[in-house]
Amino acid sequence: MKVTFNRAVFQDALALVGSIIPSRTPKPILQCIRLTAEKNRVRLCATDLEVGITYHLDQVEIAEEGDAVLPAAKLGSIVRESIDETIALEESGATAQLIGSDSRFTIYGHDPDQYPMVPGFEGKPDLEATLDQIQEGVEQSLFAAAKESTRYALNGVLWEISGKKLSLVATDGRRLAKCAVSLQKAATAPEGKTIIPAKTMGLLQKLSGDSSATVSVRVTNNQVSLACEPVTITSNLVEGNFPKYEDIIPKDYEKKVTLQTGAALSAVKRAALLANEDSKGIKLALEKGLMTFSSRAPETGDAQIQMPIEYEGEPIEIGFNPQFLLDVLRVIKAETFDLHLGQSDRPGMIKSGSNFLYIVMPVNL
Repeated sequence: MKVTFNRAVFQDALALVGSIIPSRTPKPILQCIRLTAEKNRVRLCATDLEVGITYHLDQVEIAEEGDAVLPAAKLGSIVRESIDETIALEESGATAQLIGSDSRFTIYGHDPDQYPMVPGFEGKPDLEATLDQIQEGVEQSLFAAAKESTRYALNGVLWEISGKKLSLVATDGRRLAKCAVSLQKAATAPEGKTIIPAKTMGLLQKLSGDSSATVSVRVTNNQVSLACEPVTITSNLVEGNFPKYEDIIPKDYEKKVTLQTGAALSAVKRAALLANEDSKGIKLALEKGLMTFSSRAPETGDAQIQMPIEYEGEPIEIGFNPQFLLDVLRVIKAETFDLHLGQSDRPGMIKSGSNFLYIVMPVNL
């Protein structure tokens, strides 16, 4: 193999493909990236046996086709630290040389025949949406997914298809986020539910390019394929049953207040400055015309931030984990949002427009 790469483009591709490389594995070959030079492009592949990614690079000059499997960390470091506009890769017999204007690195790879197969996108898509729509949906749902849970279904994001709408739902048992995405192409498969791993969702967030680019999705048995040129992501689905989240969405709340997103974010940040592990959270107090964000820590002191509001309902005090409020306020795109409350021992509900909903459990203060 003899290929000359645009270094900056090569670096971006390696960063994305290398992001799924496992830090620890009993199979050293999984810590490598497979590079295949064919005709007028180079295909980069990586997999951790659950998620696979393929990146096609066409800003290359191929003098000799070939196949190489090289350590991702070493390859990425060399390309990242290079000072050249282009960098050449020459590979023969599992030994590769990376050549710059004033440098030459030799690294040792593996037999390409031993590298696991990384599936591509095969067949017609079940649904299509624009990249910006998908990424906004991921941003407004993924943060609420469980980081680690014995209930595996909580470690992913539920994709629920209904006509030309795709709902993305995530929960860790203490909060729930739901975002609706408009589809360019409605599902051709039967309408249903699929749980996509959080790691796969995170890869969608990292895709760059034209925001109007099309993301194609195909679900087959226990696997999902997502394609957005020049990247294809394949992933196993999460097994298990997602909670019946509709049952916990309040439908009888009478207390409602409209808040400025930026002002609320600032108030929560400031109130949280004096919250600690013992105090567990911040208190939101609503009364006629006024909302107070407060916290108290016995050894530190207390904080109060007041905000004028349009509210005529009954007074209420309720406590929340401030991080759970900060997470949601950072992903709301609109200038305002609606806060709905029931009683102090019932969840709070945040709505932004018709496409975003957030439920958060209260804490005792």
